[in-house]
Amino acid sequence: MRADARKNREHLLAVAGAVITEQGVDASLRDIARKADVGLATLIRHFPTREALFEALLRTSFDELTEKAGELEEASSPDEALVSWLRDFVAVAHNYRGVVALMVAAIEDAGSALHASCVTMRASGARLLARAQAEGLARTDIDGADLFALGGSLAWLSDQPSLAPRADHLFDVVVSAILTKQDQ
Repeated sequence: MRADARKNREHLLAVAGAVITEQGVDASLRDIARKADVGLATLIRHFPTREALFEALLRTSFDELTEKAGELEEASSPDEALVSWLRDFVAVAHNYRGVVALMVAAIEDAGSALHASCVTMRASGARLLARAQAEGLARTDIDGADLFALGGSLAWLSDQPSLAPRADHLFDVVVSAILTKQDQ
């Protein structure tokens, strides 16, 4: 990709990220193009579909979550690693209002542009959960899909103005329900 094209793409992603953070996933592509000071055709040339735009926006965050899971597996206790990763997952999912529904749909649709990055990211959380379970630090009646659903639910809570003030408390409640006490 030419340097100017790469710069234009990065600019579009930065503007799209800001607009979607403010307006949510239903933000108008026309509005994104206008705020980026380009025509709609330019936006569509770089991102032919709304999903392609979201894939480009989210792939980096999902890849970072996957990478962080690997680092946490080596550097943190299993329970701390799981909680740290879940907190970061909720923050990423909350960053773009309404993205949880897109993530859930992408997991189920192998043809989705978001599918691979969502599946890989969910699997990284599942590995952290399995590690905590193997050490007796997390309940064994949940799996990676449950962890993903719980994280998505916590992100959704933060998107609700009347519930947002309770989001941190509810995160702690969910974490305490996932983690078990070790017999000493």
